[in-house]
Amino acid sequence: MAAIAFHTEFAVPVAGGPLTVAVAGPGAPGAAPLVLGVHGITGSHRFLAGLARNLAAGDITFLAPDLRGRGASARLTGPYGLDAHVADLMAVLDYWGAERAILAGHSMGAYVVARLAAAHPGRCAGVVLVDGGLSLPVPPGIDPDTVLEAVLGPALARLRMQFVSPEDYRDFWRCHPAFAGRWNPDVEDYVDYDLHGPPGALRSKVVEAAVRADERDVLDGAAAWAAIAAIREPLVLVRAPRGLADDPNPLLPEAVVAQAKRTVPGIRDVLVDDTNHYLIVLGDREAAAVAAEIVRTCPSPGTAGGE
Repeated sequence: MAAIAFHTEFAVPVAGGPLTVAVAGPGAPGAAPLVLGVHGITGSHRFLAGLARNLAAGDITFLAPDLRGRGASARLTGPYGLDAHVADLMAVLDYWGAERAILAGHSMGAYVVARLAAAHPGRCAGVVLVDGGLSLPVPPGIDPDTVLEAVLGPALARLRMQFVSPEDYRDFWRCHPAFAGRWNPDVEDYVDYDLHGPPGALRSKVVEAAVRADERDVLDGAAAWAAIAAIREPLVLVRAPRGLADDPNPLLPEAVVAQAKRTVPGIRDVLVDDTNHYLIVLGDREAAAVAAEIVRTCPSPGTAGGE
């Protein structure tokens, strides 16, 4: 069993109902440094447990919401989309009493925090994009749903499936090439948390309509580049050399990374060796490496959490 990463949760009033936010570290409102962590498109806060554990060990408070349409926030209805997530995250910062925070997002979460930092620069003490946040190369005329099916594969297909038992769902994920030989307690905890429903008819908590709406915004290349260009430093990109299926094609190709460096010359680019899109935060070694980059980005005490 994974060591406990999050010690409590709280609910933030947002449009449509409560947004669930998990807390790791000292957990005192107003304390600094503070990191707001944002998971990916079919994830939950449990996807970031390794980051939470490493940051808490350094006395950093880590807030990790379940985005609307996911986890304990699955009952929040639309409208979905990245701007809705930005509004929800602003509500989290306000509720916590945080003037500023380090913003760290994985995959789709990276696009969300980039938009948040661009729209509200005064609330941002630094941005860490983890294998996401940059404009993805999409051939013109391709339907976004087609791209979504091709990129996410089994992660999307599971949203339409039913499972007999938690073990049945674990077996589904164990077959995913990203976790071959690398299954660990944090992966299992994330998988277990994602499941709900009656015995024999268990399903993922993730709302497919939310995923599809969010993906359309992620594929808006012009908006992604505009957000990146507007972010004040420090801006850090931490990326994996392999893709979602542990394939040799990373989510962020080298040409896209090169364009990001031209757009923001001060961006710090960190390649975590021998990992893939999932394990860059779910692997023990990788989570420690990403957390170290977040710590490196934190300003001096008293400036990131907000009196």
